[in-house]
Amino acid sequence: MDHEKLTKVMRELALVAGEKIMEIYAADDFEVRSKSDDSPVTAADEAADAIISAGLRDAFPDVALVTEEQVNSHTQTVSTFFIVDPLDGTKEFIKRRGEFTVNIAYVVGGNPVRGIVYAPAKGRLFYTNAAGQSVEETGAFARDSVGQTTPIKVTTPDNAALLVVASKSHRDQATDDYIDKYNVVDMKSAGSSLKFCLVAAGEADLYPRLGRTMEWDTAAGHAVLAGAGGEVVCFDDHAPLTYGKAGFENPHFIALAPGVALEFP
Repeated sequence: MDHEKLTKVMRELALVAGEKIMEIYAADDFEVRSKSDDSPVTAADEAADAIISAGLRDAFPDVALVTEEQVNSHTQTVSTFFIVDPLDGTKEFIKRRGEFTVNIAYVVGGNPVRGIVYAPAKGRLFYTNAAGQSVEETGAFARDSVGQTTPIKVTTPDNAALLVVASKSHRDQATDDYIDKYNVVDMKSAGSSLKFCLVAAGEADLYPRLGRTMEWDTAAGHAVLAGAGGEVVCFDDHAPLTYGKAGFENPHFIALAPGVALEFP
């Protein structure tokens, strides 16, 4: 894989998809439909999916592609592939809370080795560069020129005073009970895959997720966190979370900065 090209293509596609999403977001109204699993979908999900899928297939025609919005793309397992959630946090989008993201990841041998997470309404752009180091870019986010990038790195956690982030839309009692096992000095909520990026940027130490997620929900954020020195492990046994599983469904998991003294359920 040409990682320079990969970074350039993923960044440009995320920005173009983000522009389209924000165009629909700014409209007075937009249609919301339910998919077969009762999850919501909007024109923004579908438009962003079309942009990203076409761009990846054109640039990397020999790499398998799995996307949330194309059910036929995830009917069989693979170990090396692109995986896309064109609009993670559709509920945040519908409620106009701004915490939704564009997510593209490249998975090799079951591990997300490159990824990009773009939150267009929040003006935050996180991605792995060609060397695999995670950065946050700031500025106007021009398609054809990269702005100022700052390497990001997880914190060294203080287990007596942990910073925890949890889901804004999917918080439940089981999650709260697990968080109560830790000494928490600050607790924040965030939507979509931004939670991974907050850990990656040192703004949180721990993100437990006990609800149902799919691989396209997590792969890009996982890649960004890994490129910043973080980890994502399965909730029950703390084994590394991998990708390309049958059905592309994740177990419960924990994203963390190494050094957090993990508790078992």
